[in-house]
Amino acid sequence: MHFSSRVDISEPNPIAQAEAQAASDGVDLGKLNDSNPTRHGLGPAQIPGIYAAQPRGPSVARAALAAMLDAQDLGATRHAAQSCKQGDAAGTVDPDCLYLLSSTSQAYSWLFKLLCDADDIVLTPKPGYPLIESIARLECVRTLEYQLGFDGSWFIDTGALRMLLEGPDGSRVRALVLINPNNPTGSYVKPGERTELVELCWTHGVALIADEVFFEYALEPFAGNARLAGEQGVLTFALDGFSKMLAAPHAKVGWIRVSGPRPDVDGAIRRLDVIADDYLPMSDIIAGRIPELLAAAPVQTGRVRRRTQANLAALHAMLQADAHGLVSVLRAEGGWNVLLRLPAILDENDVVLALIRERRLSGQPGYFFDMVTNGYLALSLLPEPEIFKANVQAVLDTVAGLIG
Repeated sequence: MHFSSRVDISEPNPIAQAEAQAASDGVDLGKLNDSNPTRHGLGPAQIPGIYAAQPRGPSVARAALAAMLDAQDLGATRHAAQSCKQGDAAGTVDPDCLYLLSSTSQAYSWLFKLLCDADDIVLTPKPGYPLIESIARLECVRTLEYQLGFDGSWFIDTGALRMLLEGPDGSRVRALVLINPNNPTGSYVKPGERTELVELCWTHGVALIADEVFFEYALEPFAGNARLAGEQGVLTFALDGFSKMLAAPHAKVGWIRVSGPRPDVDGAIRRLDVIADDYLPMSDIIAGRIPELLAAAPVQTGRVRRRTQANLAALHAMLQADAHGLVSVLRAEGGWNVLLRLPAILDENDVVLALIRERRLSGQPGYFFDMVTNGYLALSLLPEPEIFKANVQAVLDTVAGLIG
């Protein structure tokens, strides 16, 4: 596995080696240069406790997170050992394979630093959310799109991906980003796709970055879809966080879970520790609440899932009852959003501008997500039921008005 030359993992100096050996032997060394005020009775009363720099995030918080991940019903994902430590029982999540940070956006940034030198390439899905490309640009990393196809349901063209990896730019590809389920298509990675993608990545020395923030929000899924978290066939970085799990975008907590073949995992963790140490660990103020927030996650996820599923059912009913029959919805397997299909003779901009002008509603047309053809509009399933129905009716009336 290729790692970026930007991360310095040169051998520590003799003093650092001696300090590490003392710690391993259980010897607590004093420090002449200890500049941690909380060790000297100078910390504020409002933030009690002694600060202990743990680059991956406080161990108590990572242990609580590991316990929650263990408790998830992983179903089909238990085809392989879930731990990154050899000898651990299958299904055990090792807290030392977890990195806590402020968001999945920060996780992308760290992983691009870890895997890519300047002008290296990351494969990203289209249609897709443009955030990844923006972060990659900030890291001087290129993105190369692989297309999702639609034939009654969304699928990954693994043959086209193989051509990208074997093409002229293939030697610069360092990571394949999978959004599971994807936004805005709502499509999960299918079991057959997973097998092929893992094999492709292993063959070409490419890491998997699996963004699974929407995984728990199933809508109309196919059987057999599973998390990529814990994948052992290739170096895998699974991303998740509180923003979607708690339906709380202001709860800035995300995490990376590392898994895969032991030598690659060891190499990744050694370098991620450098990155995490340079950027400093998550605030103890936030991390201290993680166990409490994890306990609230099942209730919050359930609330959001019930809302999205109920609104999707209402959408189907409204589309079926619509006399004009001009608007349809593409099958969404999971997530918070669906894609409405509009008559292709209408320009997407004209539809949204009419909604703004006549209904005081704005929206995101398909080209925002690099849909390959005209005639799509993203629709959130999160609004309260009456507002959601009013939004749908506004689209139906606007489209009918533009056609008529």
